[in-house]
Amino acid sequence: MDYLIEIATTLLSQFQKPTLAFLMGGMLLAALGSKLEVPEPVYKFVVMLLLLKVGLSAGISVRQADLIALAVPAVFAAVLGVAIVLLGGRTLALWPGVSRMDGMATAGLFGAVSASTLAAGMATLDAEGVAYEGFIGALYPFMDIAALVTAIILARMSAVRSAADVYAGGGAATMTMGSGAGAGVDGDMVRGILTDTFRSPAISALLIGLAIGVFAKPDAVFESFYQPLFHGLLSILMLIMGMEAWSRLSELRKVAHAYVIYAVAAPIMHGLMGFGLGLLAHHLTGFSAGGVTLLAIMAASSSDISGPPTLRGALPEANPSAYLGASTGLGTPVAILSIPLFMALADAVIGF
Repeated sequence: MDYLIEIATTLLSQFQKPTLAFLMGGMLLAALGSKLEVPEPVYKFVVMLLLLKVGLSAGISVRQADLIALAVPAVFAAVLGVAIVLLGGRTLALWPGVSRMDGMATAGLFGAVSASTLAAGMATLDAEGVAYEGFIGALYPFMDIAALVTAIILARMSAVRSAADVYAGGGAATMTMGSGAGAGVDGDMVRGILTDTFRSPAISALLIGLAIGVFAKPDAVFESFYQPLFHGLLSILMLIMGMEAWSRLSELRKVAHAYVIYAVAAPIMHGLMGFGLGLLAHHLTGFSAGGVTLLAIMAASSSDISGPPTLRGALPEANPSAYLGASTGLGTPVAILSIPLFMALADAVIGF
């Protein structure tokens, strides 16, 4: 009972923090029909600065990081991205009316990482004075790329198999042609998705910040410019995301109710998967309680920046109302609002 009271108290206190308050404030504005708008260039600029800050922070810390301490969480992050896609795609495929393509696209977004949710988690831990490894931001591309590549490979393979089934009456020659096409699509698709992912604005900003942090010495500009602006920019991003989340709730009416259930339940389940692997990394390498919390938050998040444009280009057949409505409309708010839960779990199991 004391444990439940402690979690409830933590949840209540975290809802009053600026990060979550701005998110819920944006949702409230949209619900009331406010005409407040943030220009798209401003939104992109805010996201770029946030990702540069995360990348720089990670790179600066990686310079002195223990390679073993970095390698284990990185491998676990990639494993999480793949596992979430496999689990999510199979789960959604069980529901009537959910196509394999739409299910995989949705699972791909939930397996990838939301930079804003990760930033919100870092800001929340910082506000509470909870320490975590500086290289956490470097885990982002491991989980992100692994999830998106896996989702698109499986979706394309499923499409090829479906086409082969349609023409199965053509005999062995048709099946052979189908198999060859599948192999060609797989190879081209892997190269294409890797290229698109690394060229996307979000991944580009994160990786260039990481590279500069590792190979240069940007400590001065980081401390004088990026660090002071971070929390203010994050509050703007949370306000934008709150308004966007509310506006996209209506998109879920166009798709099966399965997406609503998945979007609400998946962030918690995925976060618990991330917490479990983070706890294993804690016992293997001394991964901090703050790091375990952030790995859980990354697993709970769903991509809202790099994932959608990548999926639009790679899986044009997938229905955006399904994967965007589920991810941004419900998945992201649930993930952000679950941050206090994972903090409470880490504090109870490991201790801050």
